[in-house]
Amino acid sequence: MFYVDHADTATLREKYRADPDVDLDALVDVDAVWGERPLAEALEERVDYVVASHVVEHVPDLISWLGELASILRPGGEIRLAIPDRRFTFDYLRRETRLNDVVYAHMMRARTPLPHIVLDYVLNVVKVDGGAAWRGALQAETLERHHSLAHAMACAAQAMDGVYHDVHCWVFTPSTFADLMVDLVSHGLAVFECTQFFDTAPMTMEFFVGLRPTADRGAAVMSWKVMSEACAK
Repeated sequence: MFYVDHADTATLREKYRADPDVDLDALVDVDAVWGERPLAEALEERVDYVVASHVVEHVPDLISWLGELASILRPGGEIRLAIPDRRFTFDYLRRETRLNDVVYAHMMRARTPLPHIVLDYVLNVVKVDGGAAWRGALQAETLERHHSLAHAMACAAQAMDGVYHDVHCWVFTPSTFADLMVDLVSHGLAVFECTQFFDTAPMTMEFFVGLRPTADRGAAVMSWKVMSEACAK
């Protein structure tokens, strides 16, 4: 088993030293730092599975990220993703990610979150009671934002200078993730089919997706359409 992160263990410990929600003793030893270098170069290994729990929404360039994951899989290898569902998280007020969003980041060759994405995240992240969201008891206009516009602008300005802000670059529900994958595969920007899907369970806030590289674009597109149709809207 290999652990990959955007920084080494010492850097992560320092980063989260003052965060009461992070158990520093639980931080694992990072085997490969994936930053400016391609993943295949950073890891220097091929693997049977990639497991990424609450990672995909953080990556600055989703298209390149998926491509780099494919590059380290052995034949028949698969990816397992755990993805937060916007409807039950602090992304509640944010617009769901569209094809043009991820294509633009890909064209910019983003290796850190783009400034306008940092601005959107910091400005619109809110305090959400997941249980109330499931009960349909939330009112968007009453939700409390975590940050001010001034703070959001300051973070975006730092991002323009290359400062890495760990934000949710992408926002999904199960159906919109499936629909985005339909678009990416249809346009040849991704090579994966959906191998399994577990919808967001009641009173939880994440869904699970399996992906496998394939050369059959038609079958891959159909697999994502099947996932989309299976989602509870």
